[in-house]
Amino acid sequence: MILKICTAGDPVLRQAARPLTREEILEAHVQELIAHMRDTVRDAPGVGLAAPQIGLGLQVAVIEDRPEYVASLSARQIDERGRRPVPFHVIINPVLYREAEAEVDFFEGCLSLPGFSALVPRATNVRVECLDQHGMPQVIHASGWYARILQHEIDHLNGTLYLDRMHTRTFTSLDNLARHWKDRNAEEIHAALQP
Repeated sequence: MILKICTAGDPVLRQAARPLTREEILEAHVQELIAHMRDTVRDAPGVGLAAPQIGLGLQVAVIEDRPEYVASLSARQIDERGRRPVPFHVIINPVLYREAEAEVDFFEGCLSLPGFSALVPRATNVRVECLDQHGMPQVIHASGWYARILQHEIDHLNGTLYLDRMHTRTFTSLDNLARHWKDRNAEEIHAALQP
């Protein structure tokens, strides 16, 4: 089932989601929710979807960076972003730790802000402690684009949108991103947008 995605302005996107117990995770309705979230993120298409984005204040997110999404990028873009396919998985009750102080800026979009993007600084390396869809503890070490996806989705679970972290002067429509910025690096974009 494809679920309706909430867009910016919906209060659920600005509220901290509640954690789930292991017993709740194993209930049929939560397992069905995970399957519907998987179908919805694939249909969108996107690389992640958090429960608040479908109107539920629960600490559940699904992540999948499919090979075909990466295949459309140049070798230079893949290398700059540290982007590799990530198989489908679920994070529940995640706690994020930065493993490096280094940050990098890249354009980010969001299914809850359709048609727009902005440069967002994110940590290059993170560790996430969470439960999986079976309620089992997991520790994820991620770098590059995968680290960015995790930070973005965990932000959703805490009521934060990329708007709160973006370089505001870089906010753009997807049409203008393709027209003016897609082949420029972050330094060039920042320089071009200085007042």
